[in-house]
Amino acid sequence: MDSSAWDQRYADSEFLWTVHPNRFLLEEAAALPSGRALDLACGEGRNAVWLAQRGWEVTGVDFSAVAIEKARMLATERGMHPQWIVADLLEYQPSKRAFELVLVLYLQLPAEQRRQIVRRAADAVAPVGMLLIVAHDSENIEHGHGGPQDPAVLYTAQDVVADLDGSGLRIERADRVQRSVQTPDGQRVALDALVRATGHRAHDPRSCGS
Repeated sequence: MDSSAWDQRYADSEFLWTVHPNRFLLEEAAALPSGRALDLACGEGRNAVWLAQRGWEVTGVDFSAVAIEKARMLATERGMHPQWIVADLLEYQPSKRAFELVLVLYLQLPAEQRRQIVRRAADAVAPVGMLLIVAHDSENIEHGHGGPQDPAVLYTAQDVVADLDGSGLRIERADRVQRSVQTPDGQRVALDALVRATGHRAHDPRSCGS
């Protein structure tokens, strides 16, 4: 992992991506009661800040000091105060079973390193918590728009499911999903991998019954 390269990318523009939360986070977490959230590879903080605005106690972690500084500025502009940590996820050890929501969105790493971080993320999920992982799908290179063009850092939902084997989490969703992307040439479709997993005693507020 090369933090200096990402520092340069984040320094080249006001916001590299957008200040709006990820659409899949909106779909999967909007109905959750607030609690403690951990955003791994948080980038410029758009998702962490959105969660903080909804009452979550948020910790955002990224290895780019430039990204974290921009995240802190965004949070301050919106009157929010998440905890920000500059750390390499290959070295960062989150507290176990401590977070009601753990996010890993668009992490780009080879399989062995990804698996290590996914397992640590799973260990951080509280018994009534949820883990949400979204990534550029392996099929996106040939059949989708944008994203990394290195197949070594792409993966599928089933790859993540395999990473989580033995974690004790319950897989509730593992899909290839479509994401609309507006480009100068019109709307295009990107392919993402999405996995939602919960602790054994977790309750999904979107489901019927108790």
